[in-house]
Amino acid sequence: MTDKLTDRLIARIDELKNPSVVGLDTSFDYLPDDMKKPCKTLEDAAKAITEFNYRLIDKTFDIIPAVKVQVAYYEMYGVEGLKAFENTIRYASEKGLIVIGDVKRNDIGSTASCYSKAYLGSIKVNDNVFSPFPCDYITVNGYLGEDGIKPFVEDVVNFDKGIFVLVKTSNPSSGQLQNKKFEDGNTLFESMGKLVEQWGEPTVGKYGYSAVGAVVGATHPREAEILRQLMPHTLFLVPGYGAQGGTANDLKVCFDDNHRGAIVNSSRGIITAYKKSHAGMKFDDAARAAAIDMQQDLYKAIYC
Repeated sequence: MTDKLTDRLIARIDELKNPSVVGLDTSFDYLPDDMKKPCKTLEDAAKAITEFNYRLIDKTFDIIPAVKVQVAYYEMYGVEGLKAFENTIRYASEKGLIVIGDVKRNDIGSTASCYSKAYLGSIKVNDNVFSPFPCDYITVNGYLGEDGIKPFVEDVVNFDKGIFVLVKTSNPSSGQLQNKKFEDGNTLFESMGKLVEQWGEPTVGKYGYSAVGAVVGATHPREAEILRQLMPHTLFLVPGYGAQGGTANDLKVCFDDNHRGAIVNSSRGIITAYKKSHAGMKFDDAARAAAIDMQQDLYKAIYC
């Protein structure tokens, strides 16, 4: 019997000693001038973005376990942008990377099922079966309740996929709602965390983590510490490191005593490193250098 998806992800993190994820949140504006100048149409822009992503993947696939591809950065370029999104996730998968589609989807049950088929499951056209945007994990919004999550969990089980449910997000104003307390003293984010832990129970793998994960921002370490205690079997996807202000020391609380339990995303800090931390280098070489810097920073905080 082969290992489950989350087991494979954790095993790869252990092998690399690297719980980092490169976020391919690729705006056309992030590209070097020599890639931007020839572009005149949305199709041109999408092709340039695709080439940019391919080169980033080529330079980093051997040192990272996963990429996160934020669909909004592709939707804004229309149909051509969605082609770039599809091509990027397929190429990353071919290179052996775990692919997280950052799509934050959800709706009522029947519509949630359609979203899930698009990214996790499959659709049939007569006798032909297709997987339109074949991600390994996707992000979903659980604040519609269980009926909006159930279709995703069904596909997680049937297709060996995974989801990360929004629990405590990294944006500054997340506390306006997520930190509101109920009469019993629990906050909204704690209540969501408990639900996510329950939803994942049937999918817990050999390392003790389920395929139903949680998005928990690095910018809120106290809340992350509370959630780690409430959710011992839930893998955290941790945004907010780097450009948003979260540090490696902030996110130590997301990990268990075996240095497991979380994966940490960095987007701009990696893909635009050629403009900042590693200025003067080619963009793909700079991205690799920044990815190594991140791995070493996390290693010192988590493993040492």
